[in-house]
Amino acid sequence: MSDVSVRFRVDFGPHCALGPGKVALLESIQHTGSLSEAARSLKMSYRRAWLLLDDLNTSFQQRVAQMSVGGRGGGGASLTPFGKSLVTAYRALEAEIRQSAQAAFPAELSCAAGDGKATRPLSRRRLAGSLGRAKG
Repeated sequence: MSDVSVRFRVDFGPHCALGPGKVALLESIQHTGSLSEAARSLKMSYRRAWLLLDDLNTSFQQRVAQMSVGGRGGGGASLTPFGKSLVTAYRALEAEIRQSAQAAFPAELSCAAGDGKATRPLSRRRLAGSLGRAKG
């Protein structure tokens, strides 16, 4: 079976989308219990993570995550049941799409025959030369 991966985004409307970056952020929040830790683990600025989370929380009819203010025990973040369901649904769809892609693109249609040696991309000069030979 070929080793095909798929990246996709689900658009719920013109101003509401869910893709691999937002899902990774939600999963990291669930794992770490902190927006700042989640951002750090994804090598993302806190501001970027906060903006993505705010976009998710305001785009859907229900909040995907809740924040608690710092203090003696420190602040934190956690996914709501809706947020957990959103991640689960996205990952289930991803698995279905990956399975379909693997069926549609068997090993003989994959790149570089799996030997780890990708072919060198054609430069403009090499491309022009190969096109010239193909015409004649």
